[in-house]
Amino acid sequence: MEIATVVKANGGCEADRRGLRRLRCSVKDYDWGKIGSDSLVYRVYAANSDYEIDSTRPYAELWMGTHESGPSYLADADGSNAMTLRSWITENPKSLGNRVLEKWGCDLPFLFKVLSVARPLSIQAHPDKKLAKKMHKAHPNLYKDDNHKPEMALAYTQFEALCGFIPLQELKSVIRAIPEIEELVGSEEANQVFSISEHDEEKVKSVVRTIFTLLMSADPDTTKKIVSKLKRRLHMESQERQLTDKERLVLKLEKQYPNDIGVISAFFFNYVKLNPGEALYLGANEPHAYLFGECLEVMATSDNVVRAGLTSKPLDIQTLCSMLSYKLGFPEILKGSRIRPYITRYLPPFEEFEVDLCDLPCGASTVFPSVPGPSLLLVLHGEGRMSTEASADGISMGDVLFVPADTEIQLRSSSALKLYRAGVNSRFLYSL
Repeated sequence: MEIATVVKANGGCEADRRGLRRLRCSVKDYDWGKIGSDSLVYRVYAANSDYEIDSTRPYAELWMGTHESGPSYLADADGSNAMTLRSWITENPKSLGNRVLEKWGCDLPFLFKVLSVARPLSIQAHPDKKLAKKMHKAHPNLYKDDNHKPEMALAYTQFEALCGFIPLQELKSVIRAIPEIEELVGSEEANQVFSISEHDEEKVKSVVRTIFTLLMSADPDTTKKIVSKLKRRLHMESQERQLTDKERLVLKLEKQYPNDIGVISAFFFNYVKLNPGEALYLGANEPHAYLFGECLEVMATSDNVVRAGLTSKPLDIQTLCSMLSYKLGFPEILKGSRIRPYITRYLPPFEEFEVDLCDLPCGASTVFPSVPGPSLLLVLHGEGRMSTEASADGISMGDVLFVPADTEIQLRSSSALKLYRAGVNSRFLYSL
């Protein structure tokens, strides 16, 4: 559900199509979001609203971009809504730069978000382009677009997630240690994992696909019985030994989603804990579930999600199990690369996006050089001044701006300033 759109307008030289454009951005109140002022999304929203905000609701996501499920709007100087950013881009296609325009047409190829996660999101994956087209055509009400959705999450606070399948040796240990898995999938199928080698990648994928599909497809009554049995066993064993992080997580998930197959399936996934300033990225067809914390998320412009557990929303277990890549191993954690004073870049292996983090001490200055593609800027802390060839204006926490291609930005802080830039991947922009 969309609550509202917000980000204040402070004027500026916005008649020039090459100037910065201040945006009002859609807010989502999904039930997994943090409540009121505990939520970073709420605080961004509240910092720029001219009216009283309901502090009793969950504030889960702030969307910045052109996707129709949560569009951004240009903000006029008086604070009223103008046209959508997508409509403005259609009228000003040169703002994207030639390479972006030729590749993706009159649209931003990325969607930028702030997430405030109080409790786990669903176990999910996002389809590749081929599957997305098929799903959108068959079920346009469920799958809103025909695009793929690779994504990257950059931790703002400590951020926890389940992400990708654990390595083979760890999976063998899990099958030995968690007898409830064998009860659900059958001993013959579960024991296949002990006869395979990580050197036979296709065999590994086939066996994991079989075991995981059987697990996720278990009937509800059996699932309820086995999850309850797992819960009792872990509680008893906790009196005699210290449970592992994953076992404690599973008990926490069971409290939030009792009798859900996602509780047991969590044993198959890497439990990732990001520190602030660390990022992980996910390609299409990779299983994941964000668990807790706050992050900046950037992705290809899509809202396609296939769910299979830890949710009350509609499930499509067979589609998810059939679409997964079944690659095993711990995900790569990006710590970013310093590209100039005060600016760190996070560069995933996807054409559509990258993120720069600018941490500017009080009274310092830096420059975002012009790039041949569009950007979105988000201020999450502090105040300062932003200048381009076409305009100069003050910025503060919660401001969101569209930056046209070929626009150099000069920044100077009047207090410690934290700012994020989402843009098209530099490897794409500068590739031959």
